[in-house]
Amino acid sequence: MTLERLRIFVAVAERDHVTAAARALNLTQSAVSNALAALEAEHQVRLFDRVGRGVVLNETGRAFLPEAKAVLARAAAAEAALADMSALRRGRLAVFASQTIASYWLPRRLVAFHAAHPGIELDVAIGNTREAAEAVLHGAAEIGLVEGAVDAPALSQATVGSDRLAVLVRPDHPWATRSRLAADDLAATPWVLREAGSGTRSTLEAAIRAAGVDPAGLPVAMTLPSNEAVLAAAEAGAGATALSESVAYASVAAGRLATAPFALPERPFRLLRHKERYRSKAGDAFTTAMV
Repeated sequence: MTLERLRIFVAVAERDHVTAAARALNLTQSAVSNALAALEAEHQVRLFDRVGRGVVLNETGRAFLPEAKAVLARAAAAEAALADMSALRRGRLAVFASQTIASYWLPRRLVAFHAAHPGIELDVAIGNTREAAEAVLHGAAEIGLVEGAVDAPALSQATVGSDRLAVLVRPDHPWATRSRLAADDLAATPWVLREAGSGTRSTLEAAIRAAGVDPAGLPVAMTLPSNEAVLAAAEAGAGATALSESVAYASVAAGRLATAPFALPERPFRLLRHKERYRSKAGDAFTTAMV
């Protein structure tokens, strides 16, 4: 059974005439007759009684007609839905963002995208950089937004923003009043850090390694799974930490934390997409808005 055969069946049923249906469908009479015959043969039923030179729906045909119309209506609705989606009037876009981006960089951009495309539902998940990359790799999200380095040849990566990490301590910590902090000094105090796999952790470790110090030598007192938990622990005196300047802004402004004099490099924010998976119109529009 095909949609084309259903359309022909309905056209003939509504007109009780093969020639009139063929004219309405812009088909030949033989094409219409052959389609009806194929439909009946495929399911071993008779849908019409042949009366003289015309056709009349029989009891089976009358019972089948509303079902055929319902299928055609659903097909038309599906086609309209795809047309809407291709024109960005409807749709859903799954985005997976790392914590820093999701909490501080992304919200106003989501608002702007929603204002431009109100019919697109944005489904945003939050985790760390590794989790975001895995979500895009496995198809759970079409778009990933991360601040850490990602080694995944299957993913395209476009820079969409940046921020900078700051080394943070309590105001009564000795580093708070230092004019300069060397890389060798970093192992002299306990640390509170994000979990392995986070962009924040990987950026800090890369910077320390570039300065000639093995990050494995840092005395890590606590490993915590969110920026907020790290901030709270550092404010409570658990140790030094490194977080985005955006994340730490309120704590520094309120005097709960101080910035230690150890410069960390700027890190790019990257938009990830799978190179081979289907790319939706909504995803393309979102990418254009972010870049």
